[in-house]
Amino acid sequence: MLRTVVLSVTGNPLVRGLFGSRGPVRSLALRFVAGETLEDALRVVDEVRSSGRLVTVDHLGENVTTPAEARSAATDYVKVLERAPQSEGLNVAVKLTQLGLDLAPDLALDNTGAVVAAAAKLGATVTVDMESSGYVTAILDIVRRLHVSHPSVGVALQASLHRSGKDLEELIEAGVPVRLCKGAYREPSHVAYPRKSQVDANYAGMLEMLLATPGGYPMVATHDPALVARAKRIVAATGRPRDSFEFQMLYGVRPDLQTALARQGYRMRVYVPYGSEWYPYLTRRMAERPANLVFFLSHLRARSGRS
Repeated sequence: MLRTVVLSVTGNPLVRGLFGSRGPVRSLALRFVAGETLEDALRVVDEVRSSGRLVTVDHLGENVTTPAEARSAATDYVKVLERAPQSEGLNVAVKLTQLGLDLAPDLALDNTGAVVAAAAKLGATVTVDMESSGYVTAILDIVRRLHVSHPSVGVALQASLHRSGKDLEELIEAGVPVRLCKGAYREPSHVAYPRKSQVDANYAGMLEMLLATPGGYPMVATHDPALVARAKRIVAATGRPRDSFEFQMLYGVRPDLQTALARQGYRMRVYVPYGSEWYPYLTRRMAERPANLVFFLSHLRARSGRS
């Protein structure tokens, strides 16, 4: 219920203006985003790597409306790969609607293929982000087509969706790397679990399937300490090597847990977003975790009291 309310409220133009380029809490909002430029992102990449953590870079944006915008987004990702020092081991996360999926699936396939090819040359990898439920089938189709020539291409699955368990089985069978997350889109109850407890339970079941299956390279994306502990138990019980999977968390969320996992010898990757289109991303972060919303509201009150 809280997630639905937050997504509704933050979609209001007046609320969006508050967080806009001249909004009073923009600097606080960017706690979760590296910045608006590639230089900002590269600075954070160096910072994260220096602490022993791995990095995924996400150039924010989605639902472009012209082929030129889609091609420009692909070019931006290639620039990330080319300019990042020590690109080997770097991962970039792409959204297919940013690369032209709304315009034509083949356009998105071509643009994503260009990013994947550039990553392969530099020893980097690409993970395709999942988007709202209406895009799932098209996204998985493109990922499977790319996977034929680039086996390292991965995709995110959202435990919030009813269909994701079946999708996971098929992706494991095909050998496609999976990034398992809970999901942050507002969805109707006939396609998604409406309660957090249901999402958590589905995540736990999918986590068991993902980590207990030999081979592959699972990506466990969660900030939930209970699910992190569950993943550790599964790994210990199955004898899965620690370098055969990784934990993933968002920049600005639970850095203490991130650092602890890295020090314990687990592969820990930080999802670092950047770009001018940070508002939709920020909205989903607030809807995902009530503590994030409390953070913004408390600082907004404090700032208002000083004005």
